Amino acid sequence: MKETSSKSLLKALTEAGAGSRRRMADAIMQGSVQVNGRVVSDLRYAVDEDKDRVTVNGCVVDIKPNKLVYLMLNKPAGVLSTVHDDRGRKTVIDILPERYRSLGLHPVGRLDKDSTGLLLLTNDGELTYRLTHPRFEHEKEYLVRIDGNLSHEQIRALEQGIELEERITHRAVVKATKSSLLYNYSITMHEGKKRQVRRMFSHLGRRVIALKRVRVGDLVLGGLGEGRVRELSAGEVGRLSA
Repeated sequence: MKETSSKSLLKALTEAGAGSRRRMADAIMQGSVQVNGRVVSDLRYAVDEDKDRVTVNGCVVDIKPNKLVYLMLNKPAGVLSTVHDDRGRKTVIDILPERYRSLGLHPVGRLDKDSTGLLLLTNDGELTYRLTHPRFEHEKEYLVRIDGNLSHEQIRALEQGIELEERITHRAVVKATKSSLLYNYSITMHEGKKRQVRRMFSHLGRRVIALKRVRVGDLVLGGLGEGRVRELSAGEVGRLSA
């Protein structure tokens, strides 16, 4: 007997690499998704990947999933952490080796254009959800170069939480680093709001000159060259999913 190819609409879209779980859930509930020409707003609506035609905002999505791929990229400065840019600027998809560009990959979270370092890309919507949702609290470690040195009071403020836009940031771990000539501090945190590290230091009157992410969970950038990618091992993927 042939195994059923039916699955929930949300699962089908995320596994097809159409977007993150959160983004696809929003699209479904906002009426932007159609199945066989009819708007469907039920996340659990059953679709058949062999028979059904699914569109998101009028664009057809091939819900037959690609092989799941997990990449680590050492993102260079000047490259956008997005799949496509309407202004024609270079994105992380543009700098991938050709064999990865048609697999529906998307970045897991973001690094701003001027930041460098560890960025994950995958077409696994479930893993993207686990790594980006705050309740899973995956640590992220950054190396930072700022214009000067922090006082003990400033370090304590970063570690205890800083008020940004009427909310207090979660606790961070801040250390002076002497092992690098390019960076003078490391900061480890669970959050990753838009330009958060830069805004935290700016709040203290310090300008971030360079920012590099070097770790997510226990996944370390290591010696991966800037602009280079490598596939994660099954063990690395398993630990990220735990």
